[in-house]
Amino acid sequence: MNILIVIPARIKSSRLPEKPLKKINGRQLILRVLDACKPLIKKGVKIVVATDEKKILNLINQSNFKAIMTSRKCLTGTDRVAEVAKKIKANIYVNVQGDEPLINHRDIKKIIDAKKKFSDHIICGYSYLKKDEKEINKNIPKVVLNKKEELLYISRSLIPGLKKKISKKQKYLKQVCIYGFNKKDLTLFSSFKKKTYLENLEDIEILRFLEIGKKIKMIKLNSQSYAVDTPEDLKRVKKIFKNLKK
Repeated sequence: MNILIVIPARIKSSRLPEKPLKKINGRQLILRVLDACKPLIKKGVKIVVATDEKKILNLINQSNFKAIMTSRKCLTGTDRVAEVAKKIKANIYVNVQGDEPLINHRDIKKIIDAKKKFSDHIICGYSYLKKDEKEINKNIPKVVLNKKEELLYISRSLIPGLKKKISKKQKYLKQVCIYGFNKKDLTLFSSFKKKTYLENLEDIEILRFLEIGKKIKMIKLNSQSYAVDTPEDLKRVKKIFKNLKK
């Protein structure tokens, strides 16, 4: 079975411009993500960066990884993955976010294995919020699942909502942005020329699948990763890498 990891990396970000090129202890963010995925190459998994910027393309190619140019008109990272799927054939496409340099390759493998088992579902990761992550942080999408661990809803707001004051015992779940798709899933997703209603409101791309009735299987991961969305996130990740080096 052909497995392709696609890492979307766009140059424009309102919260952190030129994010993929920001350096973490001397190495660019996007290369840190590639380093995290690299162990899967030994298992026959292929990796490509999908970008809309020649500076990123050149950096990747000079670093002995593979990159491909995609349109600047892509609505989301998953639309960018769908564009790659038109050019490169694979049985399973894994969308690994280009802003999670601490992602664990074992978690990516879990998503691949889940897609093999639940081929009719979209696959996405989740974990508990870490102690230093605030549930009211709108940069962190929170998820609610049913008993089959399928996604009921995902929101930047606090869900599930509580009628009374937030209890310290209440455990919240967050999305871990590793997705598993097949070609049919991506063709369906990219057939929309604009974001769906809730997707646009929340600015969470996986809601497009939920809104059109596609089942989403959520896989519990042992993620210790932090997404780099803001300058503060970048400082935190730099500190973690510095400690890891020690």
